[in-house]
Amino acid sequence: MTAPDSENYQIFRDCVSSAIVAKFSPTPRTKKARRPRTTPRQKTSSRADPKPESEQVQQNEFTRTDPEDLADFIDVPTETFPSLQPPTLQTLTYDPNTDFTSDKEYSPQHLAERTSHTLPASITDTLTAYAVIESASDIPYFLAPILGEYVASVTKPPPVWATTRTDACEICERDWIPLSYHHLIPRSVHAKVVKKGWHEEWRLNSVAWLCRACHSFVHRMASNEELAREWFTVERICEREDVMDWARWVGRVRWKAR
Repeated sequence: MTAPDSENYQIFRDCVSSAIVAKFSPTPRTKKARRPRTTPRQKTSSRADPKPESEQVQQNEFTRTDPEDLADFIDVPTETFPSLQPPTLQTLTYDPNTDFTSDKEYSPQHLAERTSHTLPASITDTLTAYAVIESASDIPYFLAPILGEYVASVTKPPPVWATTRTDACEICERDWIPLSYHHLIPRSVHAKVVKKGWHEEWRLNSVAWLCRACHSFVHRMASNEELAREWFTVERICEREDVMDWARWVGRVRWKAR
């Protein structure tokens, strides 16, 4: 799986984007307490007084950056992700035996220092040109909070599958019929999945909530082994053209009232 297609890359890109947007977002202005008048009220003039300089600056903060200009930073996560150090950071995932929050090797500042030495010069040039950082020495300080958020996101424990029940079928989206849970990795192949290393053990009991019709359709579209290897998430299943056609059709089915 190439980096731009990986889930970890998508998460990293979101972390970088959030940092860039925050950098260019104006700081909310707080109102200062009004001082009591110590001199008699002067006559008002028909000509409006010029706005205080601080208010003019604040308005300029809102208008100086066109949101579309932020698209210029699209190459930052793309070129930075392959440079993450150590390389295992690019495929980092949940591990019940590792506490990433207390592991010094995964502290944000340590990761930022290591990555800053392998970062392409073009990244530094882009960030300095747009005044995101002042110089190359600021790279670790820019990366540290991004990497901290990234590590926390990719290593968080998986959800408790029993609490993921939805109100509607996750394929046809009908919300007025009974639902059952479909094991995304069929139980009959769990032993083979673990032996072959197709998935980590914690993922075995992941489920999708489907109506009976869609549940049956999923088991018709592929064998249990194919479901385990290729179609182990609802998102993957729903990307199939035949599933999209099915969902459009079955979604129009309505039971007649007795």
